Order: sequence, then C-alpha cells, then structure tokens
Amino acid sequence: MSASRSDEYSRLAALVAATRETSGEMFGQAMVDWLSQHVSFDHCVIFGYRGASRPPLLFETFSPAESHVFVTLYQEGPYLLDPFHHAAVERKEGFWRMRELAPDRFYASEYFRTYYSQTRLAEEVGFFLPLPGKDALVLSLMRLHASGPFGTADARLLRDMAPAVINFARLRWPALAAEEQDEAEQGETIAAVNEFDRAHIWESLSLTPREKHVVDLVLQGHSTESIARAMRIVPGTVKVHRRNIHRKLGIKSQAGLFARFIEIIESRR
Repeated sequence: MSASRSDEYSRLAALVAATRETSGEMFGQAMVDWLSQHVSFDHCVIFGYRGASRPPLLFETFSPAESHVFVTLYQEGPYLLDPFHHAAVERKEGFWRMRELAPDRFYASEYFRTYYSQTRLAEEVGFFLPLPGKDALVLSLMRLHASGPFGTADARLLRDMAPAVINFARLRWPALAAEEQDEAEQGETIAAVNEFDRAHIWESLSLTPREKHVVDLVLQGHSTESIARAMRIVPGTVKVHRRNIHRKLGIKSQAGLFARFIEIIESRR
C-alpha cells in the first residue's frame, strides 16, 4: 500500500472516530485534515443556524485577529445579510459556491464593501446540512486572495465529496446541542418571526410590509430587476418603493440604508 493511500485511510479513520467525540474541535480538525488531502484551502469554519438567531460557532481555524472579523463581527449582525445564512435557513442541502447563492448585485452591495471585503476572501464554498426543526449547519471552506478561488476541478471534487462530508457532520451533529441552542437564543440580536421572512427587522420603521421586503432584498444585494422578480412586480414599482423608503428614512443611498441597518442591530444588543 502506498504511503499516500495509507495516510488517506488513517485520516479517514480519525474522522470516523471524531464523529463520536463530544468535542467539535476534534471533529473539525479531523475534517480539515481529510479535506486538505484533496483540495487546498486557507480556512474552515462551521456555524449552526436557527432562523434569525445569532449563529453559534462550532469550529474555526482562524487566528485571534482573523476570528474577530470572521466570527465576532459576523455574529453581531452581518450574518443576516450573508447568502450562506439565507441558504441555510431556506434548508438547502449539499455543496454550494458563494457565486451560486449570491444575489446579482451582491459583490457591489454595501454589505460586501463594508463587511465582506474585510475577510480578503477570493472565494467561499460550503457544505449545507439541514437539521431537525429549524436548525441547519454549514461547513465553509475559504480561500484568500493570495491563494485565488477554487478551480473547476476542485469544486467538482468537493461536490462529489459532499454526501460523505454531510453524513459525517450529521453523525457528529444530529441536532444542535442544548447548550449551542441556548447560546444562539441568549445572544440573539433579533428574534425570528419565521425563517423565510426577515422584513420584521425593520418593524420599528414607518415602512409598509412591501417596503420592508424591498429593504431586506436591497441590503442582501439584489438589483431592482432581481427584486421585481422576487416580489412579482414590475421594476418601476420597485423604484417607487425605493424612493419612498429613502424619503421616509431620510437617506439618499444604499450606504445610508446599510448604516441604518447597523444602527438597528446595535440598538437591539
């Protein structure tokens, strides 16, 4: 047996053993060791998601400085605008690339410019696992700008590995543990009305239900045309809603809208 094949079996055996451990750290490291044999990446992070609740961290490979951006700042509110969060809450399953989930104007959104650009990521991909009830788990792999995005062959291999990754994660986390659920609830910045509707975030503002929906979609990074398709209205109506929103909130741009979002998040801590 070749050394590389022997090493592969050893790491796979360690991963299987780690599914029975109580430590998410041990499982996460075993998963990283196994995946990194096949595809190169710079970071791995695992979050649990429960509707709009603050997502508990289950595993990370960041340095303390990196963790401040990728975890601490993220958990304070930006996760609500994260395409991965939305996909998890909508109970997607399998392997997904950020570019497959992000709205059409995501990379020009204020969220991307203000928060996501701080991560210095070239690409993020994830394995999505719906859990019982409203819970979900996402194991993300990240590559920094210095490493470049995942290649087509890498993405194809990761997609092929997705059933195994998901099944291992399901063995380790058949559900979020009580303490992980409590952490999400105690640290919750916004109580979820339901997992598909985040318009309640704007309930303190004098906006109509339609206007709240538009605000949510704008901040996620949807264009006027994309919002029109999502809401099944014409683009001209979306533009009217956006003008009314700006007038009611006393703002003139998406930057002003994002600043208002941050104010609301900070006021509810």
